[in-house]
Amino acid sequence: MPAPLLETKLYLPRPRDGLVPRPRLSERLDRGAAAKLLLVSAPAGFGKTTLLAEWLGGGPTAPADGRSAGWLSLDRGDNDPVSFWTYLVTALRTVAPEVGASELALLASPQPPPIQLILTTLLNGLGATGSDIVLVLDDYHLIDAHEVHDAMAFLIDHLPPRLHLVIASRADPAVPLARLRARGELVEIRAAELRFTPDEAAAYLNGVMGLALTAQDVAALEERTEGWIAALQLAALSMQGRDDAAGFIAGFAGDDRYIVDYLAEEVLQRQSGPVRDFLLQTSVLGRLNGPLCDVVIGAGGGKAMLEALDRGNLFLVPLDDRRQWYRYHHLFADVLRARLSEESPDLVQGLHRRASGWYAENNEWTEAIRHAMAAEDFERTADLVELAMPATRRDRQESTLRGWLELLPDELLQGRPVLSNGYAGALLATGEVEGVERHLRDAEHWLDRPGAEHGAPEPPETQMVVVDEEEFRRLPAGVAVHRAGLALMQGDPSATVAHAQRALGLLEDDDDLGRGAATALIGLASWASGDLVTAHEAYAKCMASMQRAGHVGDLLGCSIALADIQITQGRLREAMRTYEGALRLTPQQVGSALRGTADMYVGLSALHRERNDLHLARQLLVRSEELGEHNGLPQNRYRWRVAMARIRYAEGDLAGAVDLLDEAERLYVGDFSPNVRPVPALRARAWIVQGRLDDALNWARDQNLSTDGELSYLREYEHVTLARALLARYERDRDERRLDEAAELLERLLVAADGGHRTGSVIEILVLQALTLRMRGDVPAALVSLERALALAEPEGYVRTFVDEGAPMAALLQSAAERRISPEYVGRLLTCFGEPEDSKPATQGLVDPLSQRELEVLRLLGSDLGGPEIAGELIVSLNTVRTHTKNIYAKLGVNNRRAAVRRAQELDLMSRAGRRPSTVVDDE
Repeated sequence: MPAPLLETKLYLPRPRDGLVPRPRLSERLDRGAAAKLLLVSAPAGFGKTTLLAEWLGGGPTAPADGRSAGWLSLDRGDNDPVSFWTYLVTALRTVAPEVGASELALLASPQPPPIQLILTTLLNGLGATGSDIVLVLDDYHLIDAHEVHDAMAFLIDHLPPRLHLVIASRADPAVPLARLRARGELVEIRAAELRFTPDEAAAYLNGVMGLALTAQDVAALEERTEGWIAALQLAALSMQGRDDAAGFIAGFAGDDRYIVDYLAEEVLQRQSGPVRDFLLQTSVLGRLNGPLCDVVIGAGGGKAMLEALDRGNLFLVPLDDRRQWYRYHHLFADVLRARLSEESPDLVQGLHRRASGWYAENNEWTEAIRHAMAAEDFERTADLVELAMPATRRDRQESTLRGWLELLPDELLQGRPVLSNGYAGALLATGEVEGVERHLRDAEHWLDRPGAEHGAPEPPETQMVVVDEEEFRRLPAGVAVHRAGLALMQGDPSATVAHAQRALGLLEDDDDLGRGAATALIGLASWASGDLVTAHEAYAKCMASMQRAGHVGDLLGCSIALADIQITQGRLREAMRTYEGALRLTPQQVGSALRGTADMYVGLSALHRERNDLHLARQLLVRSEELGEHNGLPQNRYRWRVAMARIRYAEGDLAGAVDLLDEAERLYVGDFSPNVRPVPALRARAWIVQGRLDDALNWARDQNLSTDGELSYLREYEHVTLARALLARYERDRDERRLDEAAELLERLLVAADGGHRTGSVIEILVLQALTLRMRGDVPAALVSLERALALAEPEGYVRTFVDEGAPMAALLQSAAERRISPEYVGRLLTCFGEPEDSKPATQGLVDPLSQRELEVLRLLGSDLGGPEIAGELIVSLNTVRTHTKNIYAKLGVNNRRAAVRRAQELDLMSRAGRRPSTVVDDE
């Protein structure tokens, strides 16, 4: 969204001079700010916006505590859930910039995760803020989307204590008001309270508007308007300069709508011809500034006219402190537009066309397209959408592009090859396959007329229209790229490669962006097929192309894929260089980092975790989190959870690891990249070590995994996990058949991984083979497999791949040391099995010592944090905290928190627990 429009939507209106103090409402507003929801609900013209602006902006009703306030002015375009929540989060960030950045990235992604999940992470982040925040949603009655209402109900139900929501609306919002009312969590201000009292009406009419009305006149007007503020304001404007105020007051009656129409007509009739024309013709605009008004009305003086209307208090609302942008009071605007349609219906479309032209010249494509649509000028709309397409693709706004194109008639699109191709790309980017083929054929029709090759005969009386000649020139290659993407989504890697190679043949040598996209698709297809050599080569070329094109953000995305491939190939050092090289090309300052920078730190963390540098691995995740709170948020947020889960696993906190993997699964959003390490498979591995073998076996059964099934690279990680489950089942049941099944499966997997040059997989499979042979009692054969694994792993610095296997691997490595197999490397590995002195439980003086994680929980039990805060501190679920607490009570022989802390002090355990672990505050 253009910055001026965003600024006006988030602008907190400033209180005007001469406002009437309303102390009777001040207390109610302050009380509402302490509740979950303050609802200000009344028909149009009751001063809802003005009252809240006074209260929060320093007017006579303003609170004394100076609480932070965010403001969002809604319009009908915000019924799109992504748009609504994007603006709401942005409004919150005006007063709490430390929250919401990662949520904005999720909302901007082509396929956002469920809104409830995004809100959960947002609410957890807001719960950590240190000050009270008031968020005002103005004009909520314009929202009628059920999806927004449902998510709002969830938000309200889970608001943290220091966030208070204010809704201003002409109708009650579709949220559970009755439940909130019953809980005492709702404060309401309605029309009866908003109406001016006789004293307030007198203060406004005589004090603010300068009318010398008698008490009888004021009482009569207040009675006829029933204190309705808009009617009083219109009446005051109409009476200025009149000598017969009493006669005027006696001359009108009727319900609200008639009063408004009558008084608005009175106001309009009393304006000069130029002012009246200006008001009517500019009423088509949602926001106004001088140059825009000049173009729309076809004359100069717009800025001066707006300033004059502002000084005259003629229902003009400033949208910024510089008095550059304004809007009309909604009620007044409704009347103006109705009058315009009645008096000059033939002008309306022309006014919208001129507004569209001004916005287009100022590169505000969204508003330009909206006005073109309002003018029902679909040809112009199509022209503008075509011109806006490069910007929408660059900004990853494919869903917006798709929305525009869906509003255009099909017959018009058939003659617009650039738009047809763009439509296909927008569908693919938002995860939709249906319709892609049809739009690609429409585009190809104009490239290969009459199109018989694709079965697309020429439509009668259809002419080709092209606005962006450069895009049309690139159309053949663009269509080929989208055909490659379609083939990839349909699971046809060979067709993907064929179309991508055709695109490369069509692209000019200096089209680095196009070449990068085509080679990336070749890399993805090869990666999904298990051909990592070709995938590596393609992604290396893609990165070089993106760097030459200056698209560093796309380069970061390519770096994630390339490093993943290198890790599977066992080239950990190259993966490290890939991440570090990408980071050197990006700004590192918080607030200026590119999207995807945080992913580089997550990747580096995983590599340092494999080297057993858990402290540095944590610090890198901290850095990722810092960037993720601003512009460099992760493209794949689930990866952060997986990386932290694996650190927890290495520390022995299996429950915490499983919690994070559960979270990662909920955050996972698929894309074109193959999902070669599914989160459920990672969780199954943790279950096996936890002793939840049946859960792991059920997972394998649900995935239709078997020892004799067809092997593929895409399912290799899952099959290795199945082998682990079979080994664990043998240890539990002592059924030799399970050991045989595991051995046979591992042998087949080893052959496949060797053939695919997947050295990373080979190392893990060899490790499991060695453990399998040890279970058989064949230590010499086990050492043969282990020796090969060590030879492959040592140059790359593998550690956790061995250490995570625990005592059985330590015993095998000890045997390897005795036989002088890789003595220096094996010696280093054996030292990593030792437990740090400060975490050894033997000195605790307990029969059943506390684990390191239980000591951390114990430390926090000695603080004033509650259960949810402790869970947030340790990045685990509340249930996990309760389990640890229950274990602590049992081991200490106590039954409550205070007794646990006292017993721990007696045993000098608090000093052992006092070392604060290096935690990362999670925003979930």
